[in-house]
Amino acid sequence: MESNHPMVPRARHTFEVRLDDGAVIRVRQHGIAGGPRLVLSHGNGLAIDGYLPFWGPLRDRYEVVLFDFRNHGHNPLHREDAHLWSRFILDMEEVYHAINRELGHKRCAGVFHSLSGVTAAMHALRFGKRFDALVLFDPPLFPPEGHPLRGNQADDKNSLAARARRRTERYKDPSILAGQFRSRFPRWRPEAYELMARATLRHDSHAGDWVLACPRELEASIFSTNADPTLWSRMGDVPVPMKFICGDPELPEVMPPALIGRALAKQHKIPYEAIGGTTHFLQIEKPEECIAAMESFLAPLGLAA
Repeated sequence: MESNHPMVPRARHTFEVRLDDGAVIRVRQHGIAGGPRLVLSHGNGLAIDGYLPFWGPLRDRYEVVLFDFRNHGHNPLHREDAHLWSRFILDMEEVYHAINRELGHKRCAGVFHSLSGVTAAMHALRFGKRFDALVLFDPPLFPPEGHPLRGNQADDKNSLAARARRRTERYKDPSILAGQFRSRFPRWRPEAYELMARATLRHDSHAGDWVLACPRELEASIFSTNADPTLWSRMGDVPVPMKFICGDPELPEVMPPALIGRALAKQHKIPYEAIGGTTHFLQIEKPEECIAAMESFLAPLGLAA
């Protein structure tokens, strides 16, 4: 086992949110309690601790509030039949209000990647204004019938689902998964491989090994069911200021979300910025550039430090 693996800093405050179906979401507060509040979450099958290269530097100036989606990261496993997009929207509503009860109500921005970004858009459309701004990193919305990107996104989500179903479930040590990440995602910051491996595995003390925190079948189901074409036309109706920050649409290995973000922003006149030389994992590839793109949007809204 590696002895010098990067460590996630201890939270200044933690609390549990027991959702109305009994699932538990563990929320962590980092940074400066009096600073502007940012609420962050992650992409499918991942966990927000693995994004430390992005949110770690923010702790000097912001109140940084982190949570993993149900059946991910810090959270205990709960009903697999409730691992659904519709449930994620309800979870975000409950977590939002729990944060305000526990930490005090104040203006805040939601900063969400991929899975959590799509959920945040659906949440705002269903419940109205909660967060005072949304910064969505590379959200993989599903294009409508006839759109030139629909086939690409359909193929990509099905490929991701198939790959998720084939994932190794157990590891003798997180460094093995970190090595797999390193081979597959060469653009990540060097420390991100071990961070994400440890964030997405839980130690099984009985078996003496490490198991995926989010079971592979659940990860696959979310990829395969990300197929609501009605959301595309409604993105202009999101009732809060919103910016897309996306991967580089000109990369040879470009993934559909980068193209989707650019197309949606153009159609609905949504503020948009692409981070050159990045993929879908832009926050852990070029975190400084992502922070700058986020703050340039939040500052005029009075939500930046």
